[in-house]
Formats: sequence, C-alpha cells, structure tokens
Amino acid sequence: MIRVGEIKLAIGESEALLKEKIRKKLHIHSEDIIEQKIYKKALDARKKEEIQYVYTVDVTVKNEKRILEHTKTKNVTITPDMTYYFPQGKSLLKTRPVVIGFGPAGMFAGLLLAEMGLCPVILERGEDVEKRTKTVEDFWQGKGLNTESNVQFGEGGAGTFSDGKLTTRSKDIRCRKVLEEFVEAGAPNEILYENKPHIGTDKLKEVVKNIRKKIIALGGEVHFQSKVTDVKITDGKIKAVVVNETQRIHTDAVILAIGHSARDTFALLYKKGISMEQKPFAMGVRIEHPQKMIDTAQYGPLAQKLPPADYRLTYTTSKGRGVYTFCMCPGGYVVGAASEKGKIVVNGMSEYKRDGENANSALLVQVFPKDFGSAHPLAGIELQRALEEKAFQKGEGFAPIQLVGDFLKGRTSQKWGEVKSTYRPKTTFCNLSEILPQYMTEALQEAITAFGKKLQGFDREDALLTAIESRSSSPVRILRNRERESVTVEGLYPVGEGAGYAGGIVSAAIDGIIAAEKVFQKGK
Repeated sequence: MIRVGEIKLAIGESEALLKEKIRKKLHIHSEDIIEQKIYKKALDARKKEEIQYVYTVDVTVKNEKRILEHTKTKNVTITPDMTYYFPQGKSLLKTRPVVIGFGPAGMFAGLLLAEMGLCPVILERGEDVEKRTKTVEDFWQGKGLNTESNVQFGEGGAGTFSDGKLTTRSKDIRCRKVLEEFVEAGAPNEILYENKPHIGTDKLKEVVKNIRKKIIALGGEVHFQSKVTDVKITDGKIKAVVVNETQRIHTDAVILAIGHSARDTFALLYKKGISMEQKPFAMGVRIEHPQKMIDTAQYGPLAQKLPPADYRLTYTTSKGRGVYTFCMCPGGYVVGAASEKGKIVVNGMSEYKRDGENANSALLVQVFPKDFGSAHPLAGIELQRALEEKAFQKGEGFAPIQLVGDFLKGRTSQKWGEVKSTYRPKTTFCNLSEILPQYMTEALQEAITAFGKKLQGFDREDALLTAIESRSSSPVRILRNRERESVTVEGLYPVGEGAGYAGGIVSAAIDGIIAAEKVFQKGK
C-alpha cells in the first residue's frame, strides 16, 4: 500500500476527486487504483482567501513496487504498518489484576488485560453511564451534588462530560489502537482520519458503555459504586485492595487510574507511604464567545461553508508566566464540575454536532510549586480547594461570572451584553479579581488583551468569564519507574492524568495500555 500526501481540495469540492488527483500524482491510470482510504484530513485555514482541505490517502495499486521505485513525486511513501501487536507469550500471574478507575486510562488498561486473557477486576467509585447521566443532570438542575458520582467520577471518567477531543501529539502506534476501539464501540468513523477528531459527550456515553460490555464479554468484571478505601501492602508489595471499607480483593497487580480529582485517594496513598511529588499545573477560568464570531475570525467569508471553528492560543506574560487556552469547545456549554461540596468548579463540553450558540474554552495560567505555599506533596490540591471554596463563597453557591470588559477594568459586572452564559446550574456577577490570586488576575488580564490582537473579538467587552477552572490536570505526580511501577510499592502501577503522566483522553488511554502490557510481561 502506498501513502500519498498533500492532496488538496478546495472548499466545496467533492472527495470523489481524490482518485483523479492521486492518479496524477502517481502518473498511473485510473484502473491501476484498486482501493483508497483516507488516512488524514486537515483543514488549512492559514490564508483565509485560500482555505482548503489537505488529505493523506493510503492507496492499493497494481505494480506497487515499480511505482515506488520510479516515482519522483514528493509525499509518496510506502504505508507503514499501523497494526497493534499484543505482547507474546503467556502470563503467569497468580491473581487477577485489579484496575482502579474507569476513565480512559483505566478503561483501556482493563480492555487490554481482558484481550490478553487476564480477566481484570475493574473498580469505579462512580455510577455506570446511564445512572451517572441522570445524577449529573440533577446536579445541573440544582438538585444537589453526589460526591461519589459526578462530572469527575463515574463510567468514562471526566472525559465523558467533555467535547471528547482525541487530539494528541503522540506518534505511538497505540494511538491507532485507541481510535479503532472507539470506532468499534460506536464512535464516528472519521475520528480515524480527522486532524482534530472529537466524539462529543452525547456519543461518548454510548461508546464507553460498549467498551465496558466488550471487557465483560472477554472475561473481565466492571464494578460501579465500588470505591477503593484501602490498599494492603506487605514487604513493599501490593497484596490486596479494600472496597467500600468491607470487601477485600487479593491481587499482586493494581493499575491505579484514579483521575486528577480523587483527592481522598491521593491522601490515602500518601498515608500509606507511596512516593509522590508536587507537579506544575494550571488554573483559570472559562471564556465564552458567540460561535459565529469565532467562525468569522478564523474562516472569513467561507465561515458558513465550514464546520464550527476552534482556536488554540498561547502567551507568555511580561513576568514570564504562561497563559493558554485549553479544551476549547466549539458550539458548546460551560457546566458545573465540582466533586466536593462547598466548592465551585467549571468545565466545558460539546455534543457531536457542536451546534450550540457559544464557543467556550478554558483560559489557564501556569501554576508552579512555588505558588502552592507549602512543600507538602498534596499542597497543590489544597490550593485548588481553597480557590474553589472561595469561588463558592463569593458566588454564594453560584458560579462567579464577569464580563471581559469589566474584568479588565476591575469592576463587578451589572448586566449581560450580547453573550449569554450557558453555565449550569446558576451564575452570579462577581469581581473575579477578588477570587483569583493576584498573579493569576494580572496574567489573565495581560493575556486577554494580547489574544485579542491574535483572534479578532477575543477581548470583546461582553465575552464572559466563569470561575474557576481548576481541574485541567493533576497537581500531583505519583513516582514510578521505567516499568510503570510505583518506586515505593511493587505491583502498583500509577497511570493516566491523575498520576501525572497524561494530558488528554488518548494519552491517558495509551498510558493505560502500556501499564497493562507491563503487568502481562511481569507475569511471564
């Protein structure tokens, strides 16, 4: 198979033209092309007057060897083998491996363990996706927070209530494995080739349920409302986990995929002497604009012919602190994402069609261990808590919100402009500078002005800021060795975002897969 890159189509041109363009690039006849499959599709909008789609296509042709030997065309190569190969041999594990957490890392660790015949036991503190959806909807309607099942905890992890972005910079072959499993479970086929693939929270719910069903069909177990309340360690080795303070499961291998918000579990692990350290992370706010404004700013007059636009912006302040947009949700919504009572946490989500009126994005400021106020490994968590609690108190239980123009002037907003908040449950106008640390306020004010010069309208006065976005990543890293094991406890494998080794759905899933491979190989 031959991979042909840099095939361009103008906006409105049919993909049926790809075959003819491939024929010309390879200097062959149409009948020489047996099959073609899109490998990558990207929208090049760098020049608004020349916006176009750029394709990479894998092609099966007659006389492939001769064509490769004689072609002088750039961007034509043999297609690399993208197949994922399982570790070889037979595992000799004496006990069934346990996976704690059923977010992306735990889900794919569990899936791989099941596919390798190890019949994992997966423990998730939250509810299955059907019950969880009802619980989260109740919270968004103001009916109270379930601290064990919410936007952070439950089947699929925090990613279930998000945009379902699958973008990653990783070139790991396991990326393809992750995407193919998502498609098999019901995700749109285009995630295999879109440059910025996403699933959408509406489709993700069915996808994670189907992956769970596959794990069970392969001999694994998935238990919900099953919180690990203790881990039993003997002579530096994991021996068992305790569930809901009563049930003990004996095991020699535990994959720890707890996510970035399992604060009580971090405290348990610290108490047990498991080595961890502070880690830089980021906090800030959610910013909302009209999606049509973002479309026009990014695409110009072709905006109506193109899918909802996104953006990615970065800036370094005059004091050297980084500010950046993160988890941008075109046509999405800002939602409550707390996991502890008396706290305000916000996040963004989009459905597959991304057809909401507003665009929203996290607008984050780098936070370093020097900002934590303590050398304790869990000090970053306490900083998160303090700001989340302050947001709750200032907003009197509602999410604090402020118009960009008023934030830049340091005054409390009094009324809405054109942009209306999509946040649920409820908001109230506040002066965010009275909630955020001074370094964060100053950095955001400087960056918003700078971003307005990069993306027209970003700093418009009636754009909305909602506080506080505090769960973009973990402020803790659980130390591990090259074999993915804890440096303190043999048989304990910290993985994913919570352990401080991933930054998104795909990277977390890959980390879980590698940990499962290590568990299999250690048992050989």
